[in-house]
Amino acid sequence: MKTALAIAGSDPSGGAGLQRDLATFRDLGVRGLSVAAALTAQNSTVFRSALPVPARFVSRQAAALLEEFEIHAVKVGMAGSPENLRAIRALIKRRSLTNVVLDPVLRSTSGKALLASGGLAEIRSLLASTEVVTPNLDEAAAITGVRRISRVEEMELAARRLFEMGARHALVKGGHLEGEPVDVLFDGRSFHYFRGRRLKGGRGRFHGTGCILSSALAAGLAKGKGIEKAVAEARAYLVKVLRDRPLD
Repeated sequence: MKTALAIAGSDPSGGAGLQRDLATFRDLGVRGLSVAAALTAQNSTVFRSALPVPARFVSRQAAALLEEFEIHAVKVGMAGSPENLRAIRALIKRRSLTNVVLDPVLRSTSGKALLASGGLAEIRSLLASTEVVTPNLDEAAAITGVRRISRVEEMELAARRLFEMGARHALVKGGHLEGEPVDVLFDGRSFHYFRGRRLKGGRGRFHGTGCILSSALAAGLAKGKGIEKAVAEARAYLVKVLRDRPLD
């Protein structure tokens, strides 16, 4: 069985964060390992607060796992602090970890900032160690400097910039577009478009969508799937999870 490591924040509700990452790995037939980068007080609809785990302890958690397991993919989610992002980047480089999926979490679903000043610079530095980065529209705008992303053409521009900043692949997610959603993948040569239908439901139903997609993508890469197939299968898994959740 292939092994995937999630480095992210804990979500006590289980709908997002490490708990959802591990459930995704299990569902997709990958052994899941986890490193807690932050603790949170939240449920599926309300985010109260977050407490970053010290960077030194993040590194110790990972070192203990790497003593025993071979890692076939890494999903990086909520890092908690710029210091943790630096520790994660050092870990990836020192251990030559591959198939790194970066979900650059900047805010909670309710809009609360989750990364202190200086975090954007660290995310940009981490891109060079990333197989694929999966920002939503706001995250892509913040990282790349594209002022406003509301059309597919602007998503393409942001994806191209993310590639130029070091990511091997950029998947800009269009869930917040007006009309039907579309995700745009850029591999440095061409764009690939993944279109879908908008599902009905409230905030609780869509809690953790970025975590689910990125961890499902990491699972696919861990199993040796190509990037386009891994993205397509991760999206299909996400849709299934959302359809199985009850409406508010």
